[in-house]
Amino acid sequence: MQRRTVLRGLAALPLVSHGFGAWAAPAAGGKFLLVFLRGGLDTASLLVPVQSDFYYRARPDIAIARPGSQADAALPLDGTWGLHPALAGTLLPLYQRKELAFVPFAGTDDVSRSHFETQDTIELGQPLGGTRDFGSGFLNRLVEVLGGRAVSASGPLSPIAFTDQLPLVMRGTQQIGSVALQSVGKNAIDPRQRNLIAAMYAPTRLAVPVDEGFAVREEIMKDLADEMDSASRGAITTKGFERDAQRMGKLMSEKFDLGFIDVGGWDTHVGQGAAKGYLATRLEELGRGLAAFATTMGPAWRDTSVVVLSEFGRTMRQNGNRGTDHGHGTAYMVLGGAVRGGRVAGEQQAITEASLFQNRDLPVLNEYRGVLGALLARQYGLNPRDLDRIFPGARPRDLQLV
Repeated sequence: MQRRTVLRGLAALPLVSHGFGAWAAPAAGGKFLLVFLRGGLDTASLLVPVQSDFYYRARPDIAIARPGSQADAALPLDGTWGLHPALAGTLLPLYQRKELAFVPFAGTDDVSRSHFETQDTIELGQPLGGTRDFGSGFLNRLVEVLGGRAVSASGPLSPIAFTDQLPLVMRGTQQIGSVALQSVGKNAIDPRQRNLIAAMYAPTRLAVPVDEGFAVREEIMKDLADEMDSASRGAITTKGFERDAQRMGKLMSEKFDLGFIDVGGWDTHVGQGAAKGYLATRLEELGRGLAAFATTMGPAWRDTSVVVLSEFGRTMRQNGNRGTDHGHGTAYMVLGGAVRGGRVAGEQQAITEASLFQNRDLPVLNEYRGVLGALLARQYGLNPRDLDRIFPGARPRDLQLV
């Protein structure tokens, strides 16, 4: 065999687990977006366990009907799982194009069932049981590991948080900017205030980061103001997450390689609904936003991966208020042109009363640090040492998602 043929064959080999590390050939990188659904999404309504008789007994008022049983039934994905009908026009086409995968039984080993504690656990990406460093989130450590490596045709990684304040996951030694998309069009800081703030920091070591932060903000605001002028002619909707997702798509396709956004409103203790109702509306809005992001990314979508996660799932049994309470295992969505989708990935088991975690929740079989670590290793060509800096002590779980 010629040397060139051998090299091509080696480059095509998948990333595999080896000991406590994940080995990967160097990758181009592409775009990565993390969407955090704060509040604990009921993923048994998103990804419906249609083969589980126990699911239907446990949820007499809020279960999503089996495929084909009625007009607003679950959309069939495979013989085991269905998709909420509110996502028929948005996420189902992505799944059918093999640009969307689901990972059920996912999450963290944190069993506190506390929104804030579990959110912190995930964003930090640090081992449980030790001393936590709240100044070091796993996406900031990813930026540090990648350093000056080229991840796209434009060069080194360019990160941004689409939030009002820098989220925990992006805090750390690396300078990362943030901008709240909802503030576009609001003159929160006028030129006089900008100059006063810059003068206040001028004598300090923060002078350069402050100036750079203002420059990034002004550039983004100008771009988004241009987009708003276009939208005002009725070309696209500007409501809710769909509006923000379109703006994110524009910015990430042109300027940024790594992004983060969080979306609230997933705590469904009361009046959750089934095929219609509160949760169905939220899922419909989320689906429209994710589909809009994919469309707005344009050609860059081919090299993009998006992970959508929540801090935990909900109880399998409905409560007395026709809602669900804080749970444990959840399901992740991984979508993008770079994703090996059209499947439900990872370790799974039948959902029965006997298989529940602590007799109430879905168990965690696909630990989040292992799943995300292997995905990032594949996308960015990380070696075991790199990966251990991002998720210390984690054992990669390669589901070949990208």
